[in-house]
Parts: sequence; C-alpha cells; structure tokens
Amino acid sequence: MTIAASLNPQPVSFRPKQRLGFNTRVSFNDEAGPAQGLRDGIELFKEAERLGYQSGWAYQRHFDHYLSSPLPFFAAAGQHTRRIHLGSAVIPMRYQDPILLAEAAGTTDLLIDGRLELAISTGANAAFDAVFGTVDTDARTEAKRRQARFLSAIAGEVLHTVVSPGQGAPQGAELRVTPHSPTLRSRIRQGSASLSSAVQAAELGIGLISGTVQHDQAEGETFGQYQARIIETFRTTWLTIWGTEPPPVAVAASILVGTTADLREKYAAYDLERRTIGIAASRPKGALAPASPPAGVQISPVFQGTPDHVIEAVFHDPGIAAADEVVLFLPPGFGLAENIRLLTDLAETVAPALGWSPAL
Repeated sequence: MTIAASLNPQPVSFRPKQRLGFNTRVSFNDEAGPAQGLRDGIELFKEAERLGYQSGWAYQRHFDHYLSSPLPFFAAAGQHTRRIHLGSAVIPMRYQDPILLAEAAGTTDLLIDGRLELAISTGANAAFDAVFGTVDTDARTEAKRRQARFLSAIAGEVLHTVVSPGQGAPQGAELRVTPHSPTLRSRIRQGSASLSSAVQAAELGIGLISGTVQHDQAEGETFGQYQARIIETFRTTWLTIWGTEPPPVAVAASILVGTTADLREKYAAYDLERRTIGIAASRPKGALAPASPPAGVQISPVFQGTPDHVIEAVFHDPGIAAADEVVLFLPPGFGLAENIRLLTDLAETVAPALGWSPAL
C-alpha cells in the first residue's frame, strides 16, 4: 500500500529542494545501551555527509531512550564531519535556562565552524513540571519568555550592567554571553505545528521548520494542505514585517523508498503502525510509551512504496511542494544499518527528482 492512491491527482506548484536533510532521535535500546546509540548516531551523520546531505537534525526527548542533550552530541559529531549542518528539531524552551543554552549553543557553533542550526519550540507541553519545577505563568507564556531571552543572548545583546560591587564583575561592566558566535541567530528556527507558531517565527525574524505533528487545522483539511497554509502564512507575515525575502522553510516528512519487495513490506508495516498508534510507532526496546496526543492533533502521513509511487506522492503533497528543504524523518526504532539504507535509497532515487543536488 502507498499513500499515493489517496492524494489529489491535480498538479501543484512544486519548489525544487535547495537542501536535503534527515531527522533522527539518536535512540538506544536496553541491549546495546546508550553509549552505542550515541556512537551509532555519529556514524549516521558521517554517512549522511558522505551521501551529500546538507543537514542532519536530532530530536530532544527527556527521561527516555533518546537523545536528551543535543548540543554535546553536535559538538562531538561536528568533529567527525566537515560540511553537513547539525540541527536540533526541536528544543522545547519551557525547560531550558536561556542563558546557559545560549552559552552552550555559542560554544558548539564555534567548535563546528558555524554549522549549528537550532529549532526551538514554545508549545504548551508542561509534562515535566514535577522534575523541573513549576512557574507562575502557563507553560506557553513561560516558554516564549525564555525564547526571547535566549534570542537576545545569542545576538550578543547586553544582558546586565553591573551597578554595584559583588556582582561578579567591575561596576559598569556590560555582561554578554561568551563565547559569542556572531552569525548563530540567523540559523535559529521555530518548530511549527500551527499557524500561530508560523506568525510568531516571522515576527521574531527567525526561520521555520514544520514537523510531523500539527494542530488547529480546519475541518477536513489534510496534513499537507494545512502545512502548506502554515508555510504561506510564515512567508506572507515575514514580507509584511521585514520587507525582505523570507528564509528557506524546511519540512520533516516520513519518506520510505521501497527499492525491494522486502523493504516495501517492512515500510508498509511501519505505515500501518503509525496510522494505528500514531507517535508511539517504532520505539526502541525499553523506551517509554508516549502519552496520547491531545484531541485534534494530526500526524504526518508516511510516503512509502516503489520509487515511482513515492515520487508521485511527494510531488502532489502540498506541504512538501511548498517547502525549500525536506528533512527525512527516520523511524525511531530503526537501527543504524536500516537508517543508512533509507538515506541512501532516498538520495539515489527520489531526491534527484525533487530538484536536489548533493553537497559533495
């Protein structure tokens, strides 16, 4: 089964893809352990760079069998790669100390020669208040406050002027985050799941990446249709506010190219699992069962089948068509060899048809 049969057959305006990326959770299982999972993650980034991918993204998840602290991982992966950009998709700001995050981000970006791309989110998730502590405001308001502070910090703005003794620096000193990476702010994106987050990104003057979960869509609106509307809203708002060409927009998509009958069977089974149990699909051994998403949340489709079927399906998806960059979402439970196979098959079969040229 492939998703192509259920798509609108009418052609849509398709933007050639400037970049191709992938998104991994850097997962580990109870058998091999976390150290092996981290080493496998670095190998995946190395192989993606060899294949010509321009970006690699890692998802942050606390208290589970996935990467919880992306920046040290990127600093390590950056020592084994030279060209590929390394990005977080996404870091929820609710539980981040904005100044410490800015310091770590600046350090990491300088270590990897300006290849860091951070996607951050300000969603209303407050699942871990019992661990991180509560706040006086709601989760979204607090996340936006921390996001604004973080953006000021990485921009090199003065965070505090010392006015009296005992504040760690001479009186009159202007305190800024160091080390400072001057161009990092231009590589920050908003992880978007709704129109409101797209507007927020444009207002802040940061980029946009649209993920695999959405909410607040219109009744009867497909995932791709709403994603295209999110992208158009971002671009329109950006032009209105800034009067310049908006930055490239990335979308994460589950694109599984079945180059053999066995692979097509495997990917069809994952497609069924994702449509049946949603975000709980494909978990490594020992991982926690995720909480059920709120009512009204949409999960992105899986594009799977033969290369020709996948190409046709992707071409007719409004969200992918509208994007400048496609980020391949890798099933969290797949191992290193399976993920490398996915990256290879996509790069060799589907990606060239999307207008993509590898960075070699």
